[in-house]
Amino acid sequence: MLKESIDGLNIKPYGIYVDGTLGRAGHALEIVRRLSTGRLIAIDCDEEAIINAKKLLSEYKDRTTFVHSNFRDITDILLKEELDTVDAMIFDLGVSSPQLDNATRGFSYKHDSKLDMRMNKDDSLTAFEIVNNWQEENIRKVFYEYGEERYSKLIARAIVKQRTKDRIDTTFKLNEIIFSAIPARARRETQHPSKRCFQALRIAVNNELGSIKDMLNAAPSLLNPKGRLCIISFHSLEDRLVKRAFAEGAKGCDCPRGTPVCICGKKPVLKTITRKPVTASETEAESNPRARSAKLRIAERI
Repeated sequence: MLKESIDGLNIKPYGIYVDGTLGRAGHALEIVRRLSTGRLIAIDCDEEAIINAKKLLSEYKDRTTFVHSNFRDITDILLKEELDTVDAMIFDLGVSSPQLDNATRGFSYKHDSKLDMRMNKDDSLTAFEIVNNWQEENIRKVFYEYGEERYSKLIARAIVKQRTKDRIDTTFKLNEIIFSAIPARARRETQHPSKRCFQALRIAVNNELGSIKDMLNAAPSLLNPKGRLCIISFHSLEDRLVKRAFAEGAKGCDCPRGTPVCICGKKPVLKTITRKPVTASETEAESNPRARSAKLRIAERI
């Protein structure tokens, strides 16, 4: 949804913009191409993404500032850049394609590699640590709450049983345990048996939902009037947070119903631009299957 998200940013040549999830720099490239005296703050917690993006955007280095950080720290990032507000921000949530496709990162059940799943390699928590050292109930909660895995209890129990014999240190080892733990009928479903659990571990390792909450709390106040906030989510947990934050930002008075005069003083700070999330066209979904689950929501600062 490159075109839809770039259109949603309402870019002006002289504006200041934030790409909070640089990734492959597809959004960043389209933003800087539209700038003249403007500036892009390009953020990613994955240092490899920063290194690769600097090569891709070398022609536009005079208008791009690269920041190796987590977007949850957006307030501090802008403060260090001596910026109070910006004209628009975009956040493309979740794991990026290069991270999934790189077998050494341990994000995918399709490649055999060490269990890692850190977006930022400087972080200490890994999927290996969770699987091999966390208590069974905590592992179950991760699978159930972050992956909505209905067999979370069976899988967590199987993991704890297996690790008493040998450590679970690779993606394929974990894949085999998940496959053996679930009922036979679940193994025949269209969705890969490990998809939900791997998603859940990735979210837990990187504290993704906590980062999203922090960003959503901070972003509206960092936008100029009519500044846009574009967020692309890929699963219901992310989209639910974005939808609620936009609705809360667009809500005014919180006083109890029937109060004759407002005493809370609360006023809306956001206007929802997309009443329903924008989804990928059939053509895009066919060429990029990962786009099928993408949802774009856009809000504007009042």
